Amino acid sequence: MGRLRGWKRTLCLVGLLCLVGLVAGTRPASGWSSAIAYIPDTATNDVKVVDTGSDSVIATVPVGTSPFGVVVFPDGSRVYVTNFGDNTVSVFDAASFSVIATVPVGIGPLGVCVSPDESTVFVLNNGDSTVSVISTATNTVELTAPTGSAPAGCAVSLDGTTLFVTNEGDGTVSVLTASSSATVPVGSAPIGVTLSPDGSRLYVANSGDNTVSVIDTTSGAEATVSVGTKPEAVAVTPDGSRAYVTNNGDNTVSVIDAASLSVIATVAVGVAPIGVSVTPDGSTVVVANSGDGTVSTIDTSTNTVTATVTVGASPSAFGTFTSP
Repeated sequence: MGRLRGWKRTLCLVGLLCLVGLVAGTRPASGWSSAIAYIPDTATNDVKVVDTGSDSVIATVPVGTSPFGVVVFPDGSRVYVTNFGDNTVSVFDAASFSVIATVPVGIGPLGVCVSPDESTVFVLNNGDSTVSVISTATNTVELTAPTGSAPAGCAVSLDGTTLFVTNEGDGTVSVLTASSSATVPVGSAPIGVTLSPDGSRLYVANSGDNTVSVIDTTSGAEATVSVGTKPEAVAVTPDGSRAYVTNNGDNTVSVIDAASLSVIATVAVGVAPIGVSVTPDGSTVVVANSGDGTVSTIDTSTNTVTATVTVGASPSAFGTFTSP
């Protein structure tokens, strides 16, 4: 676990976060034509598994009530899904598409993220302003800690030492480490958050004021980029050159150039886009459209929609939902 062992000892003492567990030993999913997208459906209480190569639904996995957020292990072996309606997290094996555990968490879980070494999953409980810290070795909650008001999304630093949490209710990002906590003001009602691949920038989608905050994780310098209406999620390409932002209020995706911090394209997608993810090879952006039950796939070389796949009644996704 490397540095995470020190976190377990120190953070249990300071009461912020307790990172525990070992890397899970389940085998990675394989044999598909390309990246796989996992799309929770809040209306049908399941997760649709989409092959982005064939643009087809290849499996449906029943989970808890009103599933909302999803995170995939970096090795593709396991998937964690937050169930907003029954305050649980479903854990399923990506090879067998079978649920292997159901973990009770806080009230109204939304966003979810995983540590780089796959030892720990963090769940943001929007209804009681806490984060549940799950050991993936045992699939149990090892600690529940307070956050800002109505936490929605999270990201973990590349070295596993820092957790970033967007607080929808108070317009801030909580920055939690083993020995300290800090609060960074951003825009109004921040929801989605992601780190650049090199960890140097934090992108925050502010749904209340139609902006994205871009924070330098070393200096703390912050820039603001205006995007579409009600941005809710953001994902960055593997090379760090572009960020893709879903605009839930105007049915578009804004494409931000990371060098100039300006919008270089606006892509029309389905109704009320909510989740966004980039495939590991950087070729495709996958967008979950909660208003019309579809998933849009965008070719990153042209920034055009190449396919629209019907997946269910109300797809959503907060977090990373594609895997190799």
